[in-house]
Parts: sequence; structure tokens; C-alpha cells
Amino acid sequence: MRRERGSVSGFLHRHFLWLLIAAYAAAGAVPGAGRWISGLTGAGCVLGHPVRVSAPAVMLGGLLFAAGFAVRGEHLWGMFRRPLSLVIGLVASAAVPVLVLMMAAPVLLLWHDPVEARDLLVGLAVVAAMPVAGSSAGWSRAADGDCALSLGLVLLSTVFSPFTTPLALGAAGTFASSGASEVLNHLAGSGGAGPFVVVWVVVPTGLGLLSRWMIGGGRADATGPWVKPATSVILLVVCYANASMCLPGVVADPDWDFLALITAAAGTMCVAAFTSGFLAARSVRAEHAQRAALVFGVGMANNGAGLGLAAGALAGCPLALLPVVAVNLIQHLVAGWADARLRYGKTR
Repeated sequence: MRRERGSVSGFLHRHFLWLLIAAYAAAGAVPGAGRWISGLTGAGCVLGHPVRVSAPAVMLGGLLFAAGFAVRGEHLWGMFRRPLSLVIGLVASAAVPVLVLMMAAPVLLLWHDPVEARDLLVGLAVVAAMPVAGSSAGWSRAADGDCALSLGLVLLSTVFSPFTTPLALGAAGTFASSGASEVLNHLAGSGGAGPFVVVWVVVPTGLGLLSRWMIGGGRADATGPWVKPATSVILLVVCYANASMCLPGVVADPDWDFLALITAAAGTMCVAAFTSGFLAARSVRAEHAQRAALVFGVGMANNGAGLGLAAGALAGCPLALLPVVAVNLIQHLVAGWADARLRYGKTR
């Protein structure tokens, strides 16, 4: 039975990109179930701030609980063995996407449709404001990367996200067009970005770490054959549910020039992020293991959280989900290229 569960987990890991594409295709073709899931919503209040409760947000919290639950103690403390690499990785992962937006904003002012330009910039800003993706640790581990450094980038960027997310959104709003600036400044302030990352990102991760400490690492690791495939399936459902809110309109009435612009912008952001990861590794003269951790840590953003935030807080910008969906897909394609380059460099 253990072997069967392991084979399921291995299948999901090996074919995740194709499964993600299939989830997006299903969101565009048969969105009914996804819209029903996204429609399961409520409202709450945390420290005086309203917080939107939805089924995708709860599933996102479950994913991040599982991520914290899987962190081993030796990796948790080992992440401080290379403080310079950790600091440079954190700074690059937070700053580079915002710098890309700063350069893209004047170009988008030339676009013929200001609403499309606004929603594209807002969607990219949401991606830029997110912490490091948990999946970056999986890519790094597959490339023989430094697990402690990878997890350090994920955990610390998550811990700092209640501060860095509103800060990045506000920074993007300062150089955006008037329409995008208004949306981003609202999102950074009273729009709920800070409470969202606290409730659905930071708290579940912390509860996962605490739960592992309470039951012991051995018992926690024993749940791995069940937890890993379950989290992969949940992530696919979250992507399907959130994408079902925007992709059906694209399928029904495709705007090819706007889709090309989204693809180019998302691709540029992903390539810039991964290139920055390679440059960060070179700046600290990292060996292969640290290089892999920095490349994937700097290169990959938590787009599950980005989709959750955009789906809940950007109802007035319906096209803003599209760049988040595009980055989510393209960053895995670029991660595959980075993995091949790292393996080639290791064999030279």
C-alpha cells in the first residue's frame, strides 16, 4: 500500500505541469464546479479588519499548513548557516519583480485599451507581492539543492509577507497609471492584502510548524505518503476554481493581442526572476546546492496565494486574474529550463 501511495505521489510530481494545464483547460471549458467552489464564501473579522472566507482560501490555508508540517527541525535551524545567501535571496525575491513592474509600467501606458493595461499591471503586481512559492523547495530538492536554504527562503518570506506584500503593492501603485494606482493602493491599505496573508498564509504555516513539534517529527514524516498527493490534488483544485472565474470569458471571446501581451509580460517577469536567482548565486559564489536553492527560491512566487487574493479582492478588475494564471503556468516551464541548466552546469 505504501508503494502504491508513493507511486501516486511520484506520478503527480512528474506530471504536475500537464495536470496544471489540464486544470486550466477544464476551468475554461467546464467551469461550473469551479464557480460553485469559488462561490462558497463568507466573511469574518481579524483584529478589526474584514477578512473574506472562501473555499479556495481555506484550501490554500490547508496547503500552507501542510508545508509547515513537513519542515524538519534540522532544516529549520540549518537555514541560518548561510545568512548572506539567505538575505540576498530574500531581497532579490522581493525586489526584482517590483523592479520589472517599474520598467513595464511606462510601456503599458502605450497600450490601446487602458482597462486591459490596468488589469494586467494589477495582476502582475499581485504576483510580485507574493512570498516565495513552496513548490520552489520541491524543484530545488529534485535538483540536489540545499533544503535548509530553500525552506529558509520560503518560511522567512512567508513570515515577512504581512509587511512585504502591502509594501510591494504600494510601491507598484506609485509608478502605475492612475487607474491601476488606485486599485493597488486600496489593496495595500484597506483592501485586505495584509489580513489575507496573515490569515491564509502566515497562520496556517505557523500552525503546521507547531503541530509537527507537538506530535514529533517521526510521526509527522509518517504521514508524508498521504499528505503529499493530497496537497498536489488540492493545489490543482484551487487553480481550477480560481481560474474558472476568468478563463471561460477568454475561451468564449478570445482577445488575441491582449493574450499575447499577457504571455509576453508574464514570461518576462518569470525569466527576470530566474535570471536574478542565477545572478544572486554568482554574487555569493554559491556551490551547486546553494545555487539551486537560490535560483528556484528567487524565481518562483506563491501564485496559489496570488490567485486567492486576486479572486477575492479584485472583483472590479476581472481580467487581473489572467496574468496570475499565466505566471503560474510559465514559471513552471521556466523552472524546467533552469533545472536543465543547473544539471548541465553540475556535469561540466
